[in-house]
Amino acid sequence: MSANVGPDFQSQTKYRRGAMPKRSAPPGPKPPAVKTYPEASRVALETPDDADGEGLWDTIRRRRSVRHYDDPPMGARDLSQLLWATQGVTRRAEGFAFRAAPSAGALYPVETYLVVNRVEGLEAGLYHYAVGDHALERLKGGDFRDAIARAALDQGVAYFAHCVFVWSAVFERSAWKYLHRAWRYVYLDAGHVAQNLALAAVALGLGSCQIAALYDDEANQLLGLDGETESVIYMSTVGRPKA
Repeated sequence: MSANVGPDFQSQTKYRRGAMPKRSAPPGPKPPAVKTYPEASRVALETPDDADGEGLWDTIRRRRSVRHYDDPPMGARDLSQLLWATQGVTRRAEGFAFRAAPSAGALYPVETYLVVNRVEGLEAGLYHYAVGDHALERLKGGDFRDAIARAALDQGVAYFAHCVFVWSAVFERSAWKYLHRAWRYVYLDAGHVAQNLALAAVALGLGSCQIAALYDDEANQLLGLDGETESVIYMSTVGRPKA
């Protein structure tokens, strides 16, 4: 890999006055805003609570990366709340389904997958978050602790977490409008989502640890992604902090 990949990316996605990118042809139909797995079995999630809750300033003050988790399983209601806080629909208007975290152009290129290890009422396995219906799609059952820990650069925190949020990006959703600049926005969007998770975890008495160090091909293989049109870009572990 060239040592100039990072600088080249930054340089080639710049906006320059008088030389803004232009399309030579219409971009075609807008890509779907959500991804679904029609053949997957659905797991209903509890209705999220959007009233009261922890004070924002205290939640920010107490946020830390938590890498050690206790044994009791995480609650299913807590998982529902975390999913809503990261990417849940908060308002529908003018043909848009606005979500809890901001996204450039309201295009929402980030998809949420879960590696569930120990969550009450949920079989261990791999799931996808169906945003529009606030439900989980069960993709595979089984113990994926070794696989997710290996994909996360062999970090044990992913093995021992109660649940691992794995975020992918469907790049065309953003590129449809923003061309080469889209890749910058995709990573910013993922950061917004992860920060919402980190704060929501604190508010629920849970801990999280954000992971950007990952083996891309191994993470994509686990989720069945091609790594080009859609690729894993970020992860977060979640669990009950060990006292």
